[in-house]
Amino acid sequence: MKFRIDAAIFDKFPGLHVGAVIARGIDNSGTAEGLPGMIRAQEKEIVAKCNAEAVSQEPRIDAWRKAYSVFGGEPKKNRSSVENLYRMVLNGIELRGINKLVDCYNLVSLKHMLPLGGEDLDRMQGDVVLGFAGPSEAPALLLGDKEPHPPRNGEVIYKDGISTICRRWNWREADRTKLTENTRNAILVLEGLPPVTKAEIETATRELDELVRKYCGGSTVCAVLDEEKMEIEF
Repeated sequence: MKFRIDAAIFDKFPGLHVGAVIARGIDNSGTAEGLPGMIRAQEKEIVAKCNAEAVSQEPRIDAWRKAYSVFGGEPKKNRSSVENLYRMVLNGIELRGINKLVDCYNLVSLKHMLPLGGEDLDRMQGDVVLGFAGPSEAPALLLGDKEPHPPRNGEVIYKDGISTICRRWNWREADRTKLTENTRNAILVLEGLPPVTKAEIETATRELDELVRKYCGGSTVCAVLDEEKMEIEF
């Protein structure tokens, strides 16, 4: 199985770096002592430093708004996962615990102002691909939706051999591959566009890896993909 990024993505979005943590044999059930407290601390720090009116002007969030505009993602209507997370916090919404993996990547997302996400490898077929959607992609049911819909032609998506697993790059994930307490094998990804550097993505990836091993156990493999390394096999 591979995780790869189509070369066309780097043509449109130079300077992109994507971190990946492949976790196998994990225990995602139960709660993680100490993790909720770290999330609360990050929420307080964000409220002290940012405000909802200006969050879209933060360079790390504005970069995603501009990227969404490139592929017709309507950034004012469909926000990147990191902007959505920050707006929830700045509007006084305390992030609820979902499961240990999701809570781990939410913590890293809040701390580094980066989009993160994850999928259950056992619910996937074939390679994981980040690329542009074609004109005849299979419909996919997204989390919270009642009916499946295909992505738009030219939209940036993650997909496997069945269908889309995340639309509009990091906007909303598919129900089919969502992380649950029963997840035993997973892929977690984090993404950085300039001004985020490769070193910053490497640091955030290591932190995510350490959190997963601490709270979920199992074994992990980490990598950072970019124009020089567009795929990993695992």
